[in-house]
Amino acid sequence: MTPEDWIAHDPDPVTAAELAALDPDELTARFARPLAFGTAGLRGPVRGGPDSMNLAVVLRATWAVARVLTDRRLGGSTVVVGRDARHGSAKFAIAAAEVFAAQGFSVITWEHPVPTPVVAFAVRRTGAATGVQITASHNPPADNGYKVYFDGGLQIVSPADRDIEAAITGAPPADQIPRRPVQPADDALVEAYVVRAARVRRGNQGSPRVALTAMHGVGGELALRTLHAAGFDDVHTVASQFAPDADFPTVAFPNPEEPGAADALLELADSVGADIAIALDPDADRCAVGIPTPAGWRMLSGDESGWLLGDYILSSLDPEHAATSVVANSVVSSQLLAKIAADHGARHVVTLTGFKWLARADAGLPGCTLVYAYEEAIGHCVDPAAVRDKDGISAAVLACDLVAHLAAQNDSIPDALDRLALRHGVHTTAALSRRVADADEAAAMMTRLRTDPPTELAGFAVQTVEHADAVFVTGGDQHTSVRVVVRPSGTEPKVKCYTEVGQVVSGDLAQARRRAHAVQQQLLDSAQSW
Repeated sequence: MTPEDWIAHDPDPVTAAELAALDPDELTARFARPLAFGTAGLRGPVRGGPDSMNLAVVLRATWAVARVLTDRRLGGSTVVVGRDARHGSAKFAIAAAEVFAAQGFSVITWEHPVPTPVVAFAVRRTGAATGVQITASHNPPADNGYKVYFDGGLQIVSPADRDIEAAITGAPPADQIPRRPVQPADDALVEAYVVRAARVRRGNQGSPRVALTAMHGVGGELALRTLHAAGFDDVHTVASQFAPDADFPTVAFPNPEEPGAADALLELADSVGADIAIALDPDADRCAVGIPTPAGWRMLSGDESGWLLGDYILSSLDPEHAATSVVANSVVSSQLLAKIAADHGARHVVTLTGFKWLARADAGLPGCTLVYAYEEAIGHCVDPAAVRDKDGISAAVLACDLVAHLAAQNDSIPDALDRLALRHGVHTTAALSRRVADADEAAAMMTRLRTDPPTELAGFAVQTVEHADAVFVTGGDQHTSVRVVVRPSGTEPKVKCYTEVGQVVSGDLAQARRRAHAVQQQLLDSAQSW
């Protein structure tokens, strides 16, 4: 479709006028690379053109999803459509629901925003053929996205994503795609999600004081209800960040991992004497955990919370079920979970980056069942039977339960981390990201690393291998292991670098940690120049 045809058939007069006003070079650029399904669906800035998120793109993508489902003999089945509270989300969700309805599907949707894990839960609970969530998760405020679930609430993988993209190329002009109004559903499925998420609590050992932020997203009210349903009544919220706000006014980037994003949360936690701090990302599929230490409050890394929750889940299993239980982490996450799983007699799987792979970690393992999966980017799947995706709200319940469980034994999160280090060695992880203009700049950076890889890092000889879209640089000796993984982000214009140092603890734990952190800083310094 030519730019002129696109503009003529754009159903949104605002984006049509925007495109018509562009100079020829910029207009050509908007049409050079249409949005493609990446790690978590379609994502891009809210603006006109096929390389962005707008009404025309949503209409054509939904028509394509409906066509693929019909080709798979799933025409007329149930679909679930949800949305967050970003710019354009309400309009996009209504459009998607109405296109599905016009194609003969039974549509479940809501008048109000819902967290992303609610959509994944609803697809699995109802047996829906697909789910669509309009969200850009933790991306910058100008972005939005289109996330698709098939196969019992799992994110799509090939060939489904390629089939949808192929169908998009044959979609009618956006203003010619039929739409039919849809009556919103009641909140029965949302209530069922709250009940199920509250049940991930394993004990009933008191109620820690919780500080919570929703990061201007859609998870605040539902997280509060779920924590209360789980028996955690002493919850304090960051008032300035509790209500949904598409402009995210108090944070530079609406991602709990970004420096400074959790400052208001930790200030609240300190002022109320909390036992744990919880930060959800804007669509509530990620959960970051903060803890008090003798040196003050700090946020755990995604790997640290992954080790703790994985160990807690495995320790609560009946011994006869351990051998058939699977835990998983992504290839860019820490390698420590493998040691923890072995210690409990459980299966461990490493997958490609993204929960579309982590949620399938038990595929091909007959008789085995996934019980936990995590990725270093604060994503945790703690109840795979109900939600086969990362879920920040149920993860928050389990994290609070862990704190309560430890407190009942006069124990703490720092002590639990020390025990893991003493048993399995110190593991330190850190990541850095370099923002790029576009996919071409990211590809150029990866090419430079592949053609001129390092041979030495932090004084250790290293080897470089490629796996999927990532480059792995590894080395070490009998006391220290080093690993650096570099890959382009699948959701943002970034190239990400993940580092890990493993250090044997031969005596003093603090000394081993200092050694590991010093080596890791050398890895980060080297990676800055790549």
